[in-house]
Amino acid sequence: MSLALALAMPSTRVLASDTPAAAAPPQVSDAQNLSVIDVSAALDQARNALSPDTGSSQYVIDHKAIAQLPLGASTPMNQVLLQAPGVVQDSYGGLHVRGDHANLQYRINGVIIPESISGFGQTLDTRTIQTVKLLDGALPAQYGLRTAAVVDITTRSGHELGNGGSVGITGGSFGTLNPNTSIWGNADRWSWFFTGNYMENDAGIENPTASRKPIHDHTNQARGFGDISYLINDSTRLSFLFGVSNNRFEIPNNPGQQPEFGYLDTADFNSADLNERQRENTRFGVLALQGTLGATSYQVSLGQRYTDVAYSPDRIGELMFNGVASDVSRSNRASTLQADFAMPMGGSHTLRYGLYGSFERAASGNDAWVFPADADGNQVSTTPLNILDDSRLIARTWSAYVQDEWSLGEDWTLNYGLRGDQYQLARTESQLSPRLGVVWQASDSTVVHAGYSRYFTPPATEMIASSNIAKFDGTTNAVADTGNNIPLAERSDYFDAGIQQSIGPAWTLGVDAYYRKVQRLQDEGQFGSALVYSTFNLAAGRVKGVEFTANYARGPLSAYFNASLGKAIGKRIITSQYNFDPADLAYIDNHWILLDHDQKLTSSGGINYALNDRTKVGADYLFGSGLRKDGNVPNGDSLPAYFQLNLNLSHDFMFGDGGNLHTQLAVLNVLDRSYALRDGSGIGVGAPQFGPRRGVYLSVQKDF
Repeated sequence: MSLALALAMPSTRVLASDTPAAAAPPQVSDAQNLSVIDVSAALDQARNALSPDTGSSQYVIDHKAIAQLPLGASTPMNQVLLQAPGVVQDSYGGLHVRGDHANLQYRINGVIIPESISGFGQTLDTRTIQTVKLLDGALPAQYGLRTAAVVDITTRSGHELGNGGSVGITGGSFGTLNPNTSIWGNADRWSWFFTGNYMENDAGIENPTASRKPIHDHTNQARGFGDISYLINDSTRLSFLFGVSNNRFEIPNNPGQQPEFGYLDTADFNSADLNERQRENTRFGVLALQGTLGATSYQVSLGQRYTDVAYSPDRIGELMFNGVASDVSRSNRASTLQADFAMPMGGSHTLRYGLYGSFERAASGNDAWVFPADADGNQVSTTPLNILDDSRLIARTWSAYVQDEWSLGEDWTLNYGLRGDQYQLARTESQLSPRLGVVWQASDSTVVHAGYSRYFTPPATEMIASSNIAKFDGTTNAVADTGNNIPLAERSDYFDAGIQQSIGPAWTLGVDAYYRKVQRLQDEGQFGSALVYSTFNLAAGRVKGVEFTANYARGPLSAYFNASLGKAIGKRIITSQYNFDPADLAYIDNHWILLDHDQKLTSSGGINYALNDRTKVGADYLFGSGLRKDGNVPNGDSLPAYFQLNLNLSHDFMFGDGGNLHTQLAVLNVLDRSYALRDGSGIGVGAPQFGPRRGVYLSVQKDF
């Protein structure tokens, strides 16, 4: 993989390819078309001016760098983001950035895409990306609600690419088949980019055992994305972007498990024969008006996102193993309004302000079968009972911000602002959040930044009421402690400081440290068989860490290295106590514990060498000291450390007038080391999951 670090602007760490992102030259036929491309580029610059990053930490991975990953553009989005420091991998495709559970905000061309219901399918297609930024640290006032990191995607554009397309396929181990196609173009003031792909394999979810091939783990996934824009005039552009994903999963089985309950006249069940499934659907659409009015840049957008998750159990098998079998469904429809403005004032100030609103309708259903039980939870009958448990929720979110970017001479930049957020579900919560960031250009090769941000993070729009829990009293799904079942908004104070140093034309080094003091810390866990998550709060949390980066790029060779050291702890569970063992609750009530997603040491790195203009070789790796598991106390121990090495070789074949055929061979986990991401223990952990075994994949891609 060809990745290098370059300083793009004060306070910014940029992870990108050693050369600018490769794009096909625009197909221009006359001067008018060329002027349309110039107008589109100017509007892109105006849109970029709406989003500051002063005082925060930023990584940028461009389209060319993605193409040089082992799987190229077939790489899932979460695997792309793992190339940045401070990003920890978890099971079901989950990511943790700087000690947070999830809490990621996704933006496409500056527009917030509301989060989907938590599951394990990927929604966004990597092939849509021109550049993707990962912003974390002390963010300016423009960024709120989901603040562990902002994943800001700039899509590929027909005005930049010209008229053409691409078709390809990736195949290999575990029955992997992944065909894809894209088409792009422009005509006068119109521009478009569309992409779609289908993927199936026999390792859709992490294997619950260390075996090479999981049992009952087939997946079918389809994704599509489109971006259409129209230049109304030289200062105004109307865009419509949309995305769809439809993912189907078999839930992998863990053989050798012994049933705990009897079902009618059946006393035995082979756990390798379970037939559990889950489907996840997401679709979103955004209509955005963007442009300039005098010196003021603006973007106003209306959007909607719908997502649903449905889990289908093996009724008899789950009743015998767990004492409950539930058809679980969750859906959420979010309608959004977003407006951002940037206005220069004098020669040294830029005033930015805006608002955001979201209206969500959420529904959850639980068609559960359980056994009658006595007061001690012992099964008293082998004939199951059916209990229906449904709920409907409405949530409203309003946010507004104002901030000033102040250039203090040539070397100092100050960004200060204030943000207000209000969230309403079962209760109304709100907060005013000050933000402050400063950047010092100490020399041509040294940049220092520091910042403070107050954060307000609403919970996911899902909630289990006490009345729902009471329906299971006297059954094998009864809980010991109903507790407080209304999730709370998290509030935190975030401090961040870092320095970047360029050494000659090839080397760039960076160090960044952060500390977060949290009240009502949010976490999520998998409770029960369905692979969906539920939110709970701890009364207090402390998260801290330091990150180091080193990047080299010169001639045909480029390399990068990231390492992060972190610690995330919490104390006293104050919501959703029904999910936890009473003994664990009692311990956590009086002791600090490490959070289940805490990983002390995380590292990633890679190297890429161009043998010639058409052939490249590369390698990259992931290292983790291990997530938490139960020891003598909850989350008191860690899983063994792991190291995954990936290799790749790419070559472009020339076919005269037929153009190039790009081929890429990848070997993932070349050492075939089996490693556990989870062992099934720990607070909020439902089942064991292991990392991928060795896989060999070949990609073939043809542009036209």
